Order: sequence, then structure tokens, then C-alpha cells
Amino acid sequence: MSLERPEPGTEVVSVRFEHRADTLGVGTPEPRLSWQIRTDDPTWRQTAYEVELDGGTTARVESAEQVLVPWPFAPLASRGRASVRIRVASGTRWSDWSAPATMETGLLRPEDWTARFITPHRHGSLDAPAPELIRTVALREDVISARFYATAHGVYTASLNGTRVGDEILAPGWTSYRHRLRYQTHDVTPLLNKGENSLSVVLGNGWYRGHLGWWGARALYGGRLALLAQLEVRYADGSVEIFGTDEQWRARDTGILADDLYQGQRTDLRFTPSAADGPVDVLPDEEADLARLVAPEGPPVRVTEVLPASKVWQSPSGRTLVDFGQNVVGWVRLRVRDTTAGAEVVVRHSEVLENEELCTRPLRTADATDTYLLADAEEAVLEPSLTFHGFRYAEITGVPDLAAEDLHAVVVSSDLRRTGWFSCSDPDLEQFHDNVVRGTRGNFLDIPTDCPQRDERLGWTGDIQVFSPTASFLFDAAGFLSSWLADLAADQHADGAVPWVIPDVLDTEAPTAAAWGDAAPVVPWVLYERYGDLGVLERQFSSARGWVDKIASLTTDGVWVGGFQFGDWLDPAAPPSDPFAARTPPDVVATACLARCADVVARTAEVLGRSEEAARYSALAGRTREAFARAFVTPAGRVLGDSPTAYAMALQWGLLPTVRQREAAGRRLADLVRTNGFRIATGFVGTPLMTDALTSVGRPDLAHRLLLEKCCPSWLYPVTMGATTVWERWDSLLPDGTVNPGQMTSFNHYALGAVADWMHRTVAGLAPAAPGYREITVRPLPDRSLTHATAVHLTPYGEASVSWRREDGRFHLKAVVPVGTRATVHLPGSGQPPVTVAHGTHTWTTDDPCLAPAPPEVVTVRDLMDEPGLWGRTVGVLTRHGLGDDSAQLARRLGPFLDLPAGRLPTLLNKVLFEDGGADAAAELDALLSGRTS
Repeated sequence: MSLERPEPGTEVVSVRFEHRADTLGVGTPEPRLSWQIRTDDPTWRQTAYEVELDGGTTARVESAEQVLVPWPFAPLASRGRASVRIRVASGTRWSDWSAPATMETGLLRPEDWTARFITPHRHGSLDAPAPELIRTVALREDVISARFYATAHGVYTASLNGTRVGDEILAPGWTSYRHRLRYQTHDVTPLLNKGENSLSVVLGNGWYRGHLGWWGARALYGGRLALLAQLEVRYADGSVEIFGTDEQWRARDTGILADDLYQGQRTDLRFTPSAADGPVDVLPDEEADLARLVAPEGPPVRVTEVLPASKVWQSPSGRTLVDFGQNVVGWVRLRVRDTTAGAEVVVRHSEVLENEELCTRPLRTADATDTYLLADAEEAVLEPSLTFHGFRYAEITGVPDLAAEDLHAVVVSSDLRRTGWFSCSDPDLEQFHDNVVRGTRGNFLDIPTDCPQRDERLGWTGDIQVFSPTASFLFDAAGFLSSWLADLAADQHADGAVPWVIPDVLDTEAPTAAAWGDAAPVVPWVLYERYGDLGVLERQFSSARGWVDKIASLTTDGVWVGGFQFGDWLDPAAPPSDPFAARTPPDVVATACLARCADVVARTAEVLGRSEEAARYSALAGRTREAFARAFVTPAGRVLGDSPTAYAMALQWGLLPTVRQREAAGRRLADLVRTNGFRIATGFVGTPLMTDALTSVGRPDLAHRLLLEKCCPSWLYPVTMGATTVWERWDSLLPDGTVNPGQMTSFNHYALGAVADWMHRTVAGLAPAAPGYREITVRPLPDRSLTHATAVHLTPYGEASVSWRREDGRFHLKAVVPVGTRATVHLPGSGQPPVTVAHGTHTWTTDDPCLAPAPPEVVTVRDLMDEPGLWGRTVGVLTRHGLGDDSAQLARRLGPFLDLPAGRLPTLLNKVLFEDGGADAAAELDALLSGRTS
């Protein structure tokens, strides 16, 4: 062992194994290691590290890497325990050793299981009460440790001697059950008694056997619930006893009369358990393949928050309603007193009210109702355990004199560590960002779902494809998304086609939809960019390549034409009944996505050292760009469809071959934003690209205008309507307070919140420049609309932040750079070249770039629209005189005249657009524009 003196003021902290916060039951024999460094030394640069295993063996590696570095020892066996300490060097200077970090592997091989899947013989049929499986075991007194390994067909809740095992909700979660089934590992040593011990496990339908999808299907994976569990007890003399599920277990009913994720749970509190005398069957091997078993890669679903009710009142129809103040996912916890046996309490859920009553139409066929049959009791707490709902409001019947203090919303989600924050001087924009965070929490429930409330809740690939960068900033989603990607690869068709939802319950024959299947190459690339995870690129490469090969085979002359497409889904121009009817032709979307995906696979291959494949897919990307330009782009830079999404894709994905075309497309995109009154005109594909596209063509001011618009459709319109999550449709709730008439309307969808990533990278100015934030770009682009903004992100190397404020004519910038990284800083408007800084806290002050004097004259109508104050006053004049309903309508009417002198606007409008009485408005406009026009 090295005897170098430790460097004072430098320490290694936050040692992690893989992406696991919980290190019990790690699913690999060679877990990658990550750590962070704290130091007072501004010159510190890691050049080597040492890893000490179990206080003995030490491995030294000459490397600057500290994120997901390879395991430097022999592979661990199943149930293997390891304790590591790490120290790092900068040249000849060494830090002290870190605190020990311990981990334990799970059961890594099918042969490690002596248990077998068991299912109740008489109990637990599809419409019967939830069954409970029970086993009693006798233990010696010298127990030193015990582990409980478990999984299920269905969901399970385990107890040992009457105490719940673990705190997971709906374990083992939802995976592609035919290929991958998670198991959980629990340390149950403190729960054991000397002598007799009782194990009991309640099984629920969950995703395995409950309703899934809007077509009424259930039991998609099988008709029998089953349990696989193994209690391993180690004694002081080193001996081990294993008690696995087998024929000795018994079954009985519970008081949970019905449970379903969509429909809710019905519970009889009068129920008294009988003796557990029902036999169990051992499932045949073909129904219980242990090779499917995998350890979790991310955290389980847990209770993450408990919110008190904010209001209880009577609706116009006399029903008792409850408001919990925000749209959440979970269930209602209700305390009742002096109850009478047989009385029934009913709790219904919804996200919104309509006409001051609970609005359940958006739930479609999901009842989202929990019911309770009460027993005689002075007091009881009512809550389900085998379901969840998306709701803000609840309607409760059967409880007289209901008080707010007796009600709580129990919030559940995958227990992801929060890693990203944003704040600014605009309260509505801050609320929008809060809504994005809350929507992520609500929909990251074991898989990335589209929505948490209606008869769907599926892992739509298109949603997470566009949202993964935002998610990876806000939360440590690496293990969560890595697990989901493993299911994507498992469910992918042999020809490379990617199902629209993962896990695949739609079973579509040929699921090739652009932007949706793109999740196969794009999400792994995002995990590499944001977490430095090279392993997920390697593991998913065949999947990514398979998707690109598949869609490339569908092209004609390089263009992807025809076939089913979602296109620019939910373009606001589409009618409520036809979300496919977007402005952008689906062939344009599909071909653009092929070019982008081929490019991502080429870059992935290059990173993985696969030079031949990198060249092949780079060439495919080049040919597809050429085909796109040939088929869809005019020499003057117009793109077929002439829509914001078409231009945003062409600009962001490099689909325009000449500088002239690119400049023209940028101008056209800007004009489309202006003539739509700075309101959104894009769907799922175009929305994440719009602000970046405008920024890339030198118009961040228009991107800010688009972001901060409050009229419908816009990102902030839902905020003005009281939203606390992001909506599926731009107008899920109409301005008059009624719900969008479309059949498909959710009030908790995260996809359109993908713009938050631009807020982090460009409004605040904190962006990754190398995998895992090893290099950081600090480049805020402030706008006159904001006086300050801040982004904070817990990178794999530690906390990074950027904050700026505009004050007294000066621009103040502060950046915090974690050890192990460096940042390139661009001071906006300073004219200074970018500077590169090492770790530490850095500050700069320069002239406020937003205080450049306004142009002495507004030359054209386009210039007029680019001046927010002047354009607002112009709109005021025109609407006051009845010449338009709002700014968007007026902007569209002025679209043909953007290049005309603004001073001619009154005359022009008087001749072309005004009806009788236009002269008065023209005179008022003349006065307004006097001195500001040519």
C-alpha cells in the first residue's frame, strides 16, 4: 500500500456503485464505481486513483476518470459483500481515504434460487379477493443476518411477524414480464424473532393481471397471480437456512375485495382473516422461467410526499369535494370516526372540475374509485395499497361532517433523487418549471408513462424520447431509464421495429413510427451525454442500430414515404377529434427523424470505437439529408409544409445543405412565430426544438417571446388557468373553464414540458459540453423580460450552478464548477472571447447586454412586431376599435405585409382591412407610430 502523506483539504465523497442509491441487491458481479472530490486546492487535477477492497487488496489506476469506472477486482459472487474505500492523486499528492462504501450483490444466477413460483390453488382468481400467502418458519437463536428475496406475477406486499418488509409500493414494478422480471432484496434481520416467525405476502393484480389499455383488456400477461420468495437466514456458526416458496406455503383471502390500477380498490374493513388452509400450486417451468429475473437498476416506487387537503366544500349538486392544491399521483388517506359496520365510504378522483363538479370524462373507462365497507370502530384510517390515481380533486361520500384535517394525498412515484433546479424573475415561468417537475414525478412511476390517471398510463416511446434531456437534469434518472431501455430492447421486433409503448402491450404488427421508435438510439445517447454512461451505449447499440436499419429499409430514393405515422402529434391546429392532423407532412417528419437517428447511431459507434459502423451510419445520415433537401426543400430555403416544426427540424438536425437555405429557413421560422402572435404552433416533435432553433439562427429574443406568451396555445397558458402540471394538449382546459371536447385529454403529461431543458441551458446558461458534464458550457442568453435566472444541477462530479442578474446597468454572472470538470464561459454581449475555468466559484461583471438602445426608428411591420411594448400598444388600438379579437389574429392578418414600412400601416389597414370607422383607428395608429417609423 502506498505511504504518501494525504493532501490536506482534499477528500473523496459520495462513492456510488452503478446508478444505485440502495446498494443491497446489486445485479452485477462487477459494479462500476463513481465518486466526487472536494478540495480547497484550485490546482487539483486527478491523475490516479486507488480502490481498497475490504481493508486489504488495493488496486491503483492511472486515470483522471471518476464516473462509472470499471470494477478493478475479481468479479463478485451472488450474495457477495464488498466494502471499498477510494483515494485520489493529483501528481504525487494523495487525498485521504474516503469513508467505506459497502454493497452486496443479489442472486445473480437462476441456480441461486431454491424457491419456486407458487400460486393459490383455490384463492385469488381474477375477480376474487386479493390472496395472502403465508409460511411459518422456526429459527435458532443465533441469527446474525437474514435476507428476503422476492418477486411476483402481479404486485406484492410482504410482512414478517406483522411488520411490513421494505417500503416499496407496487413491487416488483412493471417490466417486459416475459423477458425481464425484477426481484427485490431486503435485509430483514431486525424483523426476526427467536423461534417461530410468520411470513405473509399479499398479492395484487397490478400490471400483470389488471386492466391495461383503453380497449378493456386485462390479464395480458397471465391469469394466475404467483409469488417467488426466498428467506435466507445466516447463523453465527456460518450455517445458512433457506426457506423458499414451495408447497408448504398456504393461501387465504384478504379484505381487499377488488384491486385494479385503473378502477381502484374495494376494501372490507369488517373482514376477519381465516386460518391459512388453502393449498398452493407450484407453477410449471414454462410459466416460471427464473432466467428472466433481474435486479433493479433504479429506485423503487415509494411514498415521496404526503399533502394535507387545502379545501373541503359542497358542490352545487350537494356532493362533498376536496382540493389538495396540486395535481398529484397516489391516493387519498382518510381518517373516519365513530363508524358503523356495513356503512360505505366512496372516494372518487379527478384532475379537474367542470361546472363546479368533479370531472371524470377525461378518465375514459378508468373508474379511479376506492371504496370501503366500514367496521364498528371509534376511528379508522382508510387508504388503498394496490392501486394509484392521478388527481387533484376527490369526491367523498359516506362521511358526514368531513374536515380538511382528516384528509391527505399520499404521493407516490419512483423515488428518484432530485438533481436540478431553476428559478428566475418571472413567477409564472417558475410555476411552469414547478409543473414540469411535478409532472415528471407523477409519470415516472416505475416506467416513464404518458399520463397517470386515465385508462392508459403506458410507456409511450415518443414522450420520453423528447423529454429525456429535461428528465436527466431534474432527476437522477439514469438507472430508471436504463432499466426501461432494457425492456425496449427486449420487446423490440426481430426486424428492428420498436413498439410504440414499452413494455409493449399494444402488440402492433409493424410499429414503425418516426420520433417514437427514435427512443432506441436517442435515449441511450442522452444518458451518455448527461451521465457519462458508456455502458448503456454499448448495451443498447444493437437496439439503436436495428431501429435505424429498419426505417432505412422503408425509404424510397432516400425518403421515408407512407405508412403509419403519428407525425407532429397534437399540433394545436389539429381539431380535438383528430390529433394526427398536423401542419407538417408526416413524410417530412419521418425523413428528418431518420437523418437524425442515423447521425446519433454514427456518433454512438464512433464513441464505442466501431469505426466501420460509424462510417456506414454517417454515410446513411448524409444520404438522408441529401434526400430530404431534394424532396422537401426549395433552393430558396422553403421546407414542404411551411410549418414551424418543419423549419425547426431542418435547422436543428442539419438538413439544409447551403448557408443561403439555412439563413432563409431561419428568417421564415422567425416570421411564422411572429405571424402566429408568438403562440405555439407545434406538436410533440416540433415543440422541444423551437426555442433552440430560434436561438441557433440568432433570434433568442423571439424564443423568449414564445416561452413567455400567456395566451392559448402557449407554455404559460395552463399556468394562467391554475395548472400545477403540464397538460397533454395546449388547451386541455379551454379559456371558459370547460374541458377540451376531445376524447383524449390529460392534465398530467410531461412531453410538452421538454422546453425546460432550453431554460436550463440557455435562459440560465448551464449545459453539458462533454459526457457526464466533464466539461460544462456556461452561456446564458438573457432577455429584457427577465432580471435574473439560476440553474443548479447535481452532476456526476458534484454541484454545478449558473446564476445571473441584471442590476443598475450591469450584468453579474456567477458559476460554480465541480472538481473534476472545467467550464467554458461566454459573457453575453461583452464582445470578449470565451474563457475556460477550472473548478471553484467564479464571478464576472460586465455591461448589461439587454440595455442596448432601441433602434431610432422602426422601419418595417416586422420591426414593429419585434418591439414587445410597441406591438402590444398597436394590438390594443386595433382590438379597441373592433378590428381583431387578439394579437394572434391580428398578426396573421399582417403576415403578408411584414416587409412594408411600418409608417404605412395605418393607410394600409384603412384601405385593406378596416371596415367603416377605420379612419379613427388609423389616426390613433399614426400618433402611436409617429417618430418611431421611417
